[in-house]
Amino acid sequence: MVDNTLLVVFLPLSLAVVMAGLGLHLTLADFRRVLSVPRAVGVALAVQSLLLPPLAFGLARLAGLPGELGLGLVLLAASPGGVTANIFSHIARGDVALNITLTAINSLLALVTLPLWTALALSVFVGDEARVPPPIGKVFEVAMLVIVPVALGMVLRQWRPALASAAERPVRLMSSVLLGLLIALAFISEWPTVRAFLPVVGLACVAFNLISLLSGYVAARAARLAEPQAIAIGFEIGIHNGTLAIFIAIEVLQRSQAAIAPAVYALSMYLTGAIFAAWLLHKRKARK
Repeated sequence: MVDNTLLVVFLPLSLAVVMAGLGLHLTLADFRRVLSVPRAVGVALAVQSLLLPPLAFGLARLAGLPGELGLGLVLLAASPGGVTANIFSHIARGDVALNITLTAINSLLALVTLPLWTALALSVFVGDEARVPPPIGKVFEVAMLVIVPVALGMVLRQWRPALASAAERPVRLMSSVLLGLLIALAFISEWPTVRAFLPVVGLACVAFNLISLLSGYVAARAARLAEPQAIAIGFEIGIHNGTLAIFIAIEVLQRSQAAIAPAVYALSMYLTGAIFAAWLLHKRKARK
């Protein structure tokens, strides 16, 4: 999967283009508003850092995953939200400024939490006490993929507000079409991986994905946060950076089997994310 040109090159470039489009309807005021509601950030960070990794441990045990496959699921749970979470949130009418803020904060927090949870998973699943270095390079890549394109879009909005407003609807449509195309192409190009490992880790990955999406959304609503913020937190918690988990498994830990769960998840999350977004949009339409 890491050698797949579609996923390694085309996907990040496509996401960067769409992220620039998201910046077209964001202003600095949106981010100031996010910072004025620290409860939303606190809820998201608590679920991400304290709930999801133990959940992954439990699902790995419940599904009877072999050592390195269980390690991979925990790696995934400890990874921050992915760039795709911002796009799904945009499509589902979530608070995109909150998503971008959470992606940045979670990526920085992962420098501390990801090595800790990974070291514990190594001890539990494979009996290894190896020290795991912080993934500084990959976190920097995520930051660049999120912050730079969004900033460019925001600059264009400031410079040409009429153009930015006119582009908002086409950008939302393009985001939906692009995600649909990427879902189809990803499954076609990686079908051997899906077919080989779906019976082993597929159920655990899909269950983890769905529980993550719902836990973020439900926790936010329980904290009396607005619907757009709950949607943003749901996707930020539910759509993880599978590429980062794969990188840690292969390049840092030198355990290729630990990359299997993140790889299967990285494909299945497009489908579950799309279903979750459709459910949220249906709920929104039903209330009108």
